Amino acid sequence: MADKEIQALQGMNALLYVRLLKNAEKEDGQLIPMQTSLSFDPQRDSDSTATKSGNVATTSSIETELKAEFIDNISKISDDLYESLLNNERVEVWKINKDRVNATGQYFAWYMRGVVTEDSNDNDADDNSTREVTFTVDGTPKRGWLTLPESAQEELDYVFRGIGKVGDGDTAGQGVAFNSDADRGTGASQAGDAAGKGK
Repeated sequence: MADKEIQALQGMNALLYVRLLKNAEKEDGQLIPMQTSLSFDPQRDSDSTATKSGNVATTSSIETELKAEFIDNISKISDDLYESLLNNERVEVWKINKDRVNATGQYFAWYMRGVVTEDSNDNDADDNSTREVTFTVDGTPKRGWLTLPESAQEELDYVFRGIGKVGDGDTAGQGVAFNSDADRGTGASQAGDAAGKGK
């Protein structure tokens, strides 16, 4: 069996979703809008003691620091991050990588719980206002696979809509997105059909 080609993971496809833990029963995790960078740093400190038989290594528990930088914005989740910092509210955090998908179409993710411990805001005159949020994570991050809701795709990149009204269960405005496998080379000219009918 031939080895699979190793695939590089793209930083732009690593995304952070957050939710106040107290809201777990009433809302989905929310994408932090306009993310510009994401740093995930699990580590375990180690030390060694010299003995007459050689060094004996000791290690500590896993400690994880998570940082996300984004353009400051008016959104519920950006306010929830302040809520976590100011009121010591615990959050749930998902670091999702859209480049890594399993056989059932689910995305690879790290799941963590913790609190926001720093929220740095820069406001330069010639640039967008930015925030860098630092999370301190409880315990050991957990790995797994998850399904993104349909609304998540619209948060990441708008999807095709028709010109019809949006609402009453129709979120596509009576439109259907182009299917690159099924729709290539399909369609016919109505002008040609009309000319044929006139013969």
